[in-house]
Amino acid sequence: MPPADVARVGAAGLVTRPLRAVLAAAGIAIGVAAMVAVVGISASSRAGVERELAAIGTNLLTAAPGRTFTGEAARLPDEAVEMAGRLDGVTGASATGRLDLGVYRSDLIPAGETNGIGVLAVRPDLLGPVGARPADGAWLNEVTRQGPALVLGAEAARLLGVHRASADVRLWLGNQWFVVVGVLAPAPLAPELDTAVLVGWEAARSLLGFDGGIGTVYVRTDPDRVADVRALLARTVSPAHPNEVLVERPSDALLAQEVTDRALTGLLLGLGAVALLVGGVGVANTMIVSVLERRAEVGLRRALGATRAQIRTQFLAESLLLSALGGTAGILTGAVVTWGYAWSRGWPPAVPGWAQAAGLAVTVLIGGIAGLYPAVRAARLPPTEALAAP
Repeated sequence: MPPADVARVGAAGLVTRPLRAVLAAAGIAIGVAAMVAVVGISASSRAGVERELAAIGTNLLTAAPGRTFTGEAARLPDEAVEMAGRLDGVTGASATGRLDLGVYRSDLIPAGETNGIGVLAVRPDLLGPVGARPADGAWLNEVTRQGPALVLGAEAARLLGVHRASADVRLWLGNQWFVVVGVLAPAPLAPELDTAVLVGWEAARSLLGFDGGIGTVYVRTDPDRVADVRALLARTVSPAHPNEVLVERPSDALLAQEVTDRALTGLLLGLGAVALLVGGVGVANTMIVSVLERRAEVGLRRALGATRAQIRTQFLAESLLLSALGGTAGILTGAVVTWGYAWSRGWPPAVPGWAQAAGLAVTVLIGGIAGLYPAVRAARLPPTEALAAP
């Protein structure tokens, strides 16, 4: 038979039993949708990480005090930031210092209920090295950094219920009121800023009893000199005790997250493959039942001159069409799920073409395997026995 006749005859069996065809195709569609969505979401996540890294850079290093040989908390020299800034390959350096205080919306809230919000003393040039920016209001300037003014990290603002910076919004800090002059956008490379209240270095000293101890030094480097600066940073910020300095590259955490996502993707792809296999079994079962129900039709076709090869082709084409329909529906569903999830997370949606092609190819292959036995069984039915079937 010509290919057009094969497709028409194969489709006729599906059209006469639409509900059964839809249910059988749904099993294939679920498996393909799961696989396409997993690959698409993983690709979108990687694209989001790559876009984020391209925007914020991977050339930020941090140096923080660790522990001494006796187990006590180490302390960085007061000149640590200036010494780091003079290191060859460094384009910017700043620091924060931690205060043991809580911040509250009211002076009536018990001191222990801090919601995990920390208080950091910050230098005026902090935003450049860490790649942060104000989402609302402004950063600390020459005036506000010396008085009772503060900037909120993105998560701290959410926890405190502050949606915008205003002179009318005040927070209770260190037994006095501070005005919220700004709210930062999320800082992916410095997540500790997101959950903190930021006060000017001078104001922290004069109003909150800050001793000037450096908590973290942020160093932005030339992109081609990251490894060199990292190797020298500890002995630069603390020449006497370099072994007490913890040097990290925050972007490594994002890359580690991407590796974890890839491992999880492999696991989810395995689950999708199981669902696809179950769908293939459903197609095989549907085709076997279809052969049993249509023995009279097979006998009539054989009596009218149809060969065994044509009967096999008819049922195999029906199985392939059923699987192809399920695969197409699954690809579309997986793409929609990927786009929706990526949009909700702010990622650029990405559904690799190879995943769509592989999904369709696998469904056709499963359809061929699932329909092979029913097709051979239908072709072997003797015409007289088939015609005599009820």
